[in-house]
Amino acid sequence: MINEPRLLRQIEQHPYPLLFVTISGAHLYGFPSPDSDYDLRGVHLLPLEEVVGLRTGQETVEKSGIHDGLEIDLVTHDAHKFFGLLLKKNGYVLEQVLSPLVIHTTPEHAELKEIARNCITRHHAHHYLGFAETQWKLFQKEDPPHVKPLLYVYRVLLTGIRLMRTGEVEANLGRLHESFKLPYIPELIAQKVGGTEKGRLERADLGFHQREYERLRAELEQMYQESRLPEAPSGAAALHDLLLHVRLEAQERMA
Repeated sequence: MINEPRLLRQIEQHPYPLLFVTISGAHLYGFPSPDSDYDLRGVHLLPLEEVVGLRTGQETVEKSGIHDGLEIDLVTHDAHKFFGLLLKKNGYVLEQVLSPLVIHTTPEHAELKEIARNCITRHHAHHYLGFAETQWKLFQKEDPPHVKPLLYVYRVLLTGIRLMRTGEVEANLGRLHESFKLPYIPELIAQKVGGTEKGRLERADLGFHQREYERLRAELEQMYQESRLPEAPSGAAALHDLLLHVRLEAQERMA
């Protein structure tokens, strides 16, 4: 658990009960700059009357700005929406629910983490391939290029390869480097961590990074073909039961 009072204050001000809140973004990925914002992600619970009536509540709650000197971007989804995303090939929500950087948790969060592992399929590779392609295009747009999108490219490709090989979600690039041992990763991380969120690579070997991007992309595509992960998630029934449980329990607390 992370005990940062300024982050906790934002959680306490949330309009709905929360199942969990974790940190995502650069802090989770292991390369926050001194000026990086805090990406808080989680699940909230709409009261029953805001689910079954004609006037429904906020399926997604978003709040961003500078609070107590910290730049914070908070996004939570109602449990119904979040559980539905878990059943799709959505790496974002997997990383959020399984993030080790926990701000707020509940017993149901622990149950959700177990169920989430039964929602991992080989088709999550498509999420990471698509994310990497988007970031690679962003990297190529600027001259000199920014270091951030390049780190995202390597992070998502290595996360995807690791997931296809082992079924484990690892979003921290530093820990991924311990397994992959790519010699250029520590230097890129050091430049981002010691610089700014929009720092640039003044002397980037673009040809080298192009070849590495293509090599790792091809490896992820190969791992997708060879992966023994399931074709489809098996956690739908458990998610249904958990959703009923948390919705009814929240209603009882409010009664």
